[in-house]
Amino acid sequence: MQFQPIPPAGWLLRATSLCLILSGGFVPAAAPLELGSRRELFVDRALIDSLRGAELRLHEPRDEGSVLKFDAPWEGEHCGYTTVIRDGERLRLYYRGMPAGVKDGTGGEVTCVGESADGLRWTKPKLGLFEVHGTKDNNVVLADDPPFSHNFSPMLYPRPDCPAGERYKALAGVSETGLFAFVSPDGVHWRKLRTAAVIPTKAPFKFSWMFDSQNLAFWSESEQKFICYFRVYERVRRIARTESRDFVNWSEPVLMTYRTEGHDSPLEELYTNQTEPYFRAPHIYLAVCARFVPGRQAISDAEAAALKVAKGYHKDVSDAVFMSTRGGSVYERTFLSSFIRSGSGARNWVSRNNYPALGIIQTGATELSLYVNQDYAQPTAHLRRYSLRLDGFASLFAPYEGGELLTKFFKFRGDRLELNFSTSAIGGIRVEIQDEAGQVIPGFAAADCTEIIGNEIARVVRWKNNADVSKLASQPVRLRFVLKDCDLYSLRFAAVTGNGD
Repeated sequence: MQFQPIPPAGWLLRATSLCLILSGGFVPAAAPLELGSRRELFVDRALIDSLRGAELRLHEPRDEGSVLKFDAPWEGEHCGYTTVIRDGERLRLYYRGMPAGVKDGTGGEVTCVGESADGLRWTKPKLGLFEVHGTKDNNVVLADDPPFSHNFSPMLYPRPDCPAGERYKALAGVSETGLFAFVSPDGVHWRKLRTAAVIPTKAPFKFSWMFDSQNLAFWSESEQKFICYFRVYERVRRIARTESRDFVNWSEPVLMTYRTEGHDSPLEELYTNQTEPYFRAPHIYLAVCARFVPGRQAISDAEAAALKVAKGYHKDVSDAVFMSTRGGSVYERTFLSSFIRSGSGARNWVSRNNYPALGIIQTGATELSLYVNQDYAQPTAHLRRYSLRLDGFASLFAPYEGGELLTKFFKFRGDRLELNFSTSAIGGIRVEIQDEAGQVIPGFAAADCTEIIGNEIARVVRWKNNADVSKLASQPVRLRFVLKDCDLYSLRFAAVTGNGD
């Protein structure tokens, strides 16, 4: 099906300007976005001006199976609050060990670590640091200091000015203690940075501070500060944000809100938020959250007993949802449906099952991995891996009948346009570049574009066999995509000398 072009905006802009001038005033158009050479994902509508016959579509991660069993005596059925960190060629996985019978925030909890070279196969190193359950032959990196192993949440500080002994940082604590800062030179040997909480508990003000789940922090390159997201309570379990320049002095927290299509989203119980900069587009923070539905029972008491589910842990259900934010106090809930559903079988439908780990990592040339705790509160508790294509969280989708996307105006740096896309055998993509008046730039019409067909992570767009767009850099432009039976995951303007990552 052939689509007629969306009418150029130039005549409308000129007519509007004339009317405003005649009436004694002029309202300029919105300033163009500064795209630079950063990668843009279709996880929100930040770049989208209008769609015709196309839509944003959430993709489902693929279950790749169990990668780590929580079967050591000091781990157990309540292992959780998992964090995955890449440090060069090494991957580390941190999680709470909490055997049956141990109470939250007590000395029976420990912080454990796993290691991997590829993210596919994980081992438990024998560190010999702490004696637990009568042995030092274990993978424990924090113990004997309650309640900090309850929700120990580490990060890797990437800046070169970081002191050698503080490459790793962490926050931990509960409502009674506030959040304490920890540091480590290697991710294994940890010490408190201060003897007092860096984010102290305060009396409820507008919302109740609740530090009992994962309280994560990261360094934001786009904002040039540390950001911390933690759980609070305001009608339901929600998320607050605070920020710091030094990891010690933190701002007054701000309650996050949720938006879908420019309107407030339904309030749902979000237990762990798992917000982090996406490593291929760090100005976009992605959140794979645990959505908790209390009091919604999916399995019978008899089924729970047969599975040896811990007492009371089959009365709720949960899944994972996907959100994004570009800083500030708003999450974009572009997609309200689930991102990762609980698996088949009764064991997957217990309370607090399917909680995502913090950490999205690359595990192949075209593959991402993320991890999910499953079989919670059961003897079979374990961690599973899920996979996606690079940038493949969501896409701009056009059906067989075709569709179009018109972007907002922006300025870019670079000399070529790269697309991450997939088409059917009959599908395809053509791209047109328009000037600030909405007129087609000669030589860059959709009809001049070599049709893009296939399935690639970084295909360079060409017009009349020419990919060079450098003469258009730093001036306001917009893109018009003509699409058929395809998914467009991301775009990026890059330099020929760039690595194309």
